[in-house]
Amino acid sequence: MDTQTLTKKAQDYIKFEQDSFFRGQVEELLKNQDWTELNDRFFKDLDFGTGGLRGVIGGGYNRINPFTVQRATQGLANYIVKTAESGKGGAVIAYDSRNFSDLFALQAALVLCANGIKTYLFTSLRPTPELSFAVRKLGAAAGIVVTASHNPPEYNGYKVYWNDGAQVVAPHDKAIIEEVTAVGDTVKTMSREEAAAAGFLVMIDKEVDKPFIEMVKNCSIRPELVREHGKDLKVVYTPLHGTGTMPVESALRDMGIEVIFVEEQKIPDGNFPTVDYPNPEEASAMKLALELGKKVGADLIMGTDPDADRMGIAAPDKGEFVLITGNQLGALLADYIFSGRKEMGTLPAKPAFIKTIVTTELQRLIAEEYGAVCFDTLTGFKYIGEKIREFESQKDGPSYIVGGEESYGYLVNTEVRDKDAVSAATMSAEMALYHRTQGRTLLDQLRIIWKKHGYFQETLISKTFKGESGLKTMKELMEKLRKNPPSVFAGQKVTEVKDYQNGTTFYPAAGTRENNIDLPSSNVLQFVLEDKSVVTARPSGTEPKVKFYASCRSQAGMELDAAMKIVSGKIEAITAQLNSFVD
Repeated sequence: MDTQTLTKKAQDYIKFEQDSFFRGQVEELLKNQDWTELNDRFFKDLDFGTGGLRGVIGGGYNRINPFTVQRATQGLANYIVKTAESGKGGAVIAYDSRNFSDLFALQAALVLCANGIKTYLFTSLRPTPELSFAVRKLGAAAGIVVTASHNPPEYNGYKVYWNDGAQVVAPHDKAIIEEVTAVGDTVKTMSREEAAAAGFLVMIDKEVDKPFIEMVKNCSIRPELVREHGKDLKVVYTPLHGTGTMPVESALRDMGIEVIFVEEQKIPDGNFPTVDYPNPEEASAMKLALELGKKVGADLIMGTDPDADRMGIAAPDKGEFVLITGNQLGALLADYIFSGRKEMGTLPAKPAFIKTIVTTELQRLIAEEYGAVCFDTLTGFKYIGEKIREFESQKDGPSYIVGGEESYGYLVNTEVRDKDAVSAATMSAEMALYHRTQGRTLLDQLRIIWKKHGYFQETLISKTFKGESGLKTMKELMEKLRKNPPSVFAGQKVTEVKDYQNGTTFYPAAGTRENNIDLPSSNVLQFVLEDKSVVTARPSGTEPKVKFYASCRSQAGMELDAAMKIVSGKIEAITAQLNSFVD
């Protein structure tokens, strides 16, 4: 972008941005004529995607700041007024511990209020699952949570929810995007004092906190077991400087389970000083928890991300703690919940399990073992929420039991319609306690599952492409895969190429193509191999990267050490091939 255009855009932003900190950043860049940085901040507007905003914090149109939040909220307000009887039911806003989350939440609230929409704003930080719960409990038309989930400290974001408590999906998502795009620079807002005096701004906390914690505790399958033996379970927990401290501790404490915090990570801090990434998927983020767990002899280690929608765990095995992957924990939870509900006589006639297309097929096998139907969705928990709503709209539809995605997101209830690390934490603690009373560890149970269904191993390779040139590279990479798909992975022939963008499956051996994918269009390619291994390529919807997923499996009943060796070899070969292709 030429310097004249950049200067004009920057000057316009300075005029519209009311916050001196963010306005000052751009003023300084103009003064120093830092055209490279200005280009990155203004070469495009920060995308309001189908879930909302996510970007680097800072001044500029390609950054998240008070003005971009206000503009996005004005578009959302326009849509709410048009579709929800002039905003009847109002909106709920929560925010996490990230830098400026409280400021962005307040600015969003004041825009909604200025548009005549009653807005419930939490008095302090709360987890994403509680926001979803609050939307449903308060009968709101919509909800917003200010968070960038597990992203690095320089990021923040903004997710939009509809009246069922799930993130927005079609037709609302694209319609809201159209409204946001049409806003331009005209934004309605008002002062906090004016909003409160008019009755549009309502602060909330305990009236939602208490029923949310009760709901979490009521997810228990074996409450008597927990009451009798919960005190015997020692849990180490880290909220990774996020929102999980209060709800996770409250729920587990009420259930009688001891919680030992990683004190260095207990206090909310948007700079996340003890980790590179506040993500329980990362072994480095769980380092302090693992050290503490070993020191105190914990039975279970748990960590949640900043907005407490994702959870990771580690369990003891032969004197050491082993980090359990998202796919593995999902399999353990499915196994425990289905088997437990069958034993307790609470499994409905038409049980349903939901997972995403990149989640291990091991979970399908477990669900089907208990007579459940497994439903696949696109990546993104909003599609799981949408599926639950679809079940409820049917006269005699399936009953949702449990579901999740490989990226450490699980939902073990229907009162929340997004990833819920709080209830997943209590369920994981109960699960660990149950298996402990049966004389086995979680790793022992995982080995039992592998022996029954086959050994499964997954990997994820992420390739980042930053800036304006990165977007072009990502597009070219997917086009190359689509036009010239690999015929072999790790010595295994590709038997199916699934293109979720046009809903077709190509069968290389026959040279035929069928329209047989009944899911929304998405830029995803999936390669099924002759041994049923699966390789998936998907550009991230929230970060400038392409993600490659690989899942390999052995035959059921194989000796476990041999199966692990074979499957690990396949994973290594696929990883090497993907790295070579991208490079």
